[in-house]
This record gives sequence, C-alpha cells and structure tokens, in this order.
Amino acid sequence: MSTMKRFPEENGKTTFGLHLMLDAYEADEAKMADMKNVFHFLYSLPEMIGMSRLGLPMVVNADETASGFDPGGITGITLINESHISIHTFPKRGFFTMDLYSCSDFEEEIQTILDFAKESFGYGTHELQVVKRGLDYPTENLAS
Repeated sequence: MSTMKRFPEENGKTTFGLHLMLDAYEADEAKMADMKNVFHFLYSLPEMIGMSRLGLPMVVNADETASGFDPGGITGITLINESHISIHTFPKRGFFTMDLYSCSDFEEEIQTILDFAKESFGYGTHELQVVKRGLDYPTENLAS
C-alpha cells in the first residue's frame, strides 16, 4: 500500500492534487499499436511511483474517426486509489498523449514517469505540463 505524500497546509487549505499532461512525438509506431505494451505501461506505472491500482487497466482499440483527424490507436485507463492514469496513442502519427491526475504529491516522481514512458513508447520530443489542482481545497469537512 502506498504512503500518500500530502501537500503543505496553510490557513486551513491545501492543494488537492497534481495533473501531469504529457504529449509525446516521434514515438515508436509498433510499441504504441501493441495493446499488451499499453496495458503493461498502465499496469506497472502506479507501483513505480508509489501509487496503488484499484483494478486492472482497461485498454481498447479506438477506430479512426469519420473526419480522419484521429487516425485511430489505443486508448487506456487505469483507476488508482489516488485518481487515474490515461493514455491515447496515435501510432500512424507517432504521437501519444498521457494524463496522470492524483491527490498525492508526485513531483519527485516526474522523471521516473518520463523515463518509463520513453522506455515504453520510444518517443523523441515531448511537451510536459504539470498543473496544481484544487488550490483552495479545505482541510476540514465543511458539512457534518
């Protein structure tokens, strides 16, 4: 079981969580099209960063959209005790997008996340955004 790292409290409020958004380019087409690989990524990542899965990841093939904007790929999500991790791969475009949202402070694990994503999907360049969520999250129950 993971030990949640909490955000500091100030004046009865704290940050609720972090939302990591990774957009990766020049990724390996075969690795992104491999459902077992996507499953392994979603299955393994939570434990690597001190979080706990609530069940097995759900991974599905997503067909190309009628407009052609989305050429299809694999979509997957794993629910974690701390929230969720999701990924959408676009093998024909060499692109994937991944989100990790958690009420646990995982700032020290960001490099581990990037390294495992690179190992799993072999991307070249990336864009990373990490946003603090719920900046005025109350530390006490407001209703009884």
